[in-house]
Amino acid sequence: MNKQIVALIYDFDNTLSTKDMQEFTFIPALGMEPSAFWKESDRLAHEYQMDHILSYMYLMATEAKKKGIHLSQETLRQMGSEVEFFDGVREWFARINAYGESLGLEVRHYIISCGLKPMIEGCPIAHEFYNIFACDYIYDEQGDPIWPSVAINYTSKTQFLYRINKGVEDVGEHKKLNMYMDRLDRVVPFDNMIYIGDGLTDVPSMKLTRQRGGYAIGVYRQPEDALYLVDEDRVDFYVRGDYTEGSEMDRACKAIFEKIQAKVRFFELSHASISRNEKD
Repeated sequence: MNKQIVALIYDFDNTLSTKDMQEFTFIPALGMEPSAFWKESDRLAHEYQMDHILSYMYLMATEAKKKGIHLSQETLRQMGSEVEFFDGVREWFARINAYGESLGLEVRHYIISCGLKPMIEGCPIAHEFYNIFACDYIYDEQGDPIWPSVAINYTSKTQFLYRINKGVEDVGEHKKLNMYMDRLDRVVPFDNMIYIGDGLTDVPSMKLTRQRGGYAIGVYRQPEDALYLVDEDRVDFYVRGDYTEGSEMDRACKAIFEKIQAKVRFFELSHASISRNEKD
């Protein structure tokens, strides 16, 4: 059996981390409550008819400047180092990679997040990801943010599924991304993708992944957190934020791996049988 690449694609906030990344260090450094920060971000979005992701990025930059916080990439990475994760996350990658390897699968982990890329890059699990797609700024010569370079919202998340699918992972490359590519030339077939997320910003990506033959897993802290993911048939599994061995997440991903491996083996056996008969 030829080794197949399987992509585990995660949202970050409340999917791997236990709350929004800004709430661990950045918002406390402003002297604000998280609810007040997000309320102000929503107010700005409505007042200026602004995308909610651009709104929070703007608010972070302006409030940091008011408080004398040098919001450089290095500062953001340092803040990301204090992000906390659901149980089992740190051990998850080695274990699930080994299970995939035992089935002849190469497992790649990706982030597609509305959060900030430097904060994710600073967290203790950053090295586990094949690529991290998330929001960022352009920084001036002093290292202060002056303009968004990437702003990922709930619909633009789907762009990055196609980037993974086609192997066009340079965010600045658009021509190759939008050109036709034969299915056999694509790096990660959609039916080898597992999208893992926790809420509304993940719905379009979950829907697209499943429509194209892949899988979606919804993550919750409390079962009632995002029941619409189940009620509206957005996910294949709806599991607690627990990545320990034997957890629902662990069993769900292993079951999907086994299904992918069985489909690959079926295809190869069928193809070999047809080829043999054609020669006869």
